[in-house]
Amino acid sequence: MADPAAARLVAPRHPAAAPLAVLAAGAAGAGYLYVTDPHEPGHLLPGCPFRFVTGLLCPACGGTRMVYDLMHGQFAAAWHDNAMLLLAAPLALALLGRWTAEGLRGRRWRPRPSPRTQALVLLLAVTWAVVRNLL
Repeated sequence: MADPAAARLVAPRHPAAAPLAVLAAGAAGAGYLYVTDPHEPGHLLPGCPFRFVTGLLCPACGGTRMVYDLMHGQFAAAWHDNAMLLLAAPLALALLGRWTAEGLRGRRWRPRPSPRTQALVLLLAVTWAVVRNLL
């Protein structure tokens, strides 16, 4: 059985710890990606496991190439890599910003999408995967 006194010694994690860790990991990844062209072979970037197994593009396939192209000002190439993910990126960044801001204020926050919103996101992702594999 765990010692109750030892449990009290562990300080609770600050609400900003997780979003700041995500931002730090994202910055490190972006730094590596900036100097590593995912369009060329011979890098340490992971491939898509769904595509490896099925040969089909998943809804996020091309996301790494899209971010690389955006960081290098190639907006048309980013659109070509993954248009749906490019359109969704501002929402994802807004959610990350809100999570970080709330954490820095000392409040825990997480989005609570309704079941209807969750179904819509799933439907859009599946539709995008089907459409991009048919083209």
